[in-house]
Amino acid sequence: MLKIKNLHASIDSKEILRGINLTINANEVHAIMGPNGGGKSTLSNILTGRDGYTITQGEVIYKNKNLLALKAEEIARQGIFLAFQYPTEIPGVSNIYLLKAALNAIRKHRGLDELDAMDFLNLVRSKLNLVKMDEAFLNRGVNEGFSGGEKKRNEILQMILLEPSLAILDETDSGLDIDSLRIISDGVKTIRSTDRSILLITHYQRLLDYIVPDFVHVLSHGQIVRSGDKELAKELEKTGYSWIDRENRNVTL
Repeated sequence: MLKIKNLHASIDSKEILRGINLTINANEVHAIMGPNGGGKSTLSNILTGRDGYTITQGEVIYKNKNLLALKAEEIARQGIFLAFQYPTEIPGVSNIYLLKAALNAIRKHRGLDELDAMDFLNLVRSKLNLVKMDEAFLNRGVNEGFSGGEKKRNEILQMILLEPSLAILDETDSGLDIDSLRIISDGVKTIRSTDRSILLITHYQRLLDYIVPDFVHVLSHGQIVRSGDKELAKELEKTGYSWIDRENRNVTL
């Protein structure tokens, strides 16, 4: 589904990614962990077409397409979804309007009929309980006045409705209490299927107790320096990242 080969990227002439290699197949859950400043959010931003980055080497192939040649809106229509670490408030735009517009744009791209207002309302009502959201949130401005947990649940609601092929969650668990973390995790698990994949970016092993990854990767100094299974995340929780850096002294800032 996704193949990243020798990806180098910089911002403002500062190199951030220094040769990322990663393959994600359908029906896989990958987790990327690592210290602050290692390049985790940079990677997620590049995969979803955010401006401001310079690709100096490498390629990213998604479903046999050159992902780096696509604009952000084209990437979204191709089925890649990003749940932000800090979801943005959009005053004046109702939540239900954004959700309906996004879903119908995806349906049109897939050759499906757009949903009318009633069909959409019935669909979104059927999904609200998955993220424990009250229907009143639909008529409020996007994320406007939402708590941190409510913003994260709203992101997951978007993901459930859009049914992406590749869902990227950039530290969605940050700042969540135990109840919110469980709700978010249950929502994410509803989209797991044989033709979808998930990329989790997180600092904490606790998320991986709820969404068990097939692979765990450590991203440090712009490179994936270690890969393993869920046991690697448990080891990192106990020991931190310093031992990874000691074993990779050739990787320097």
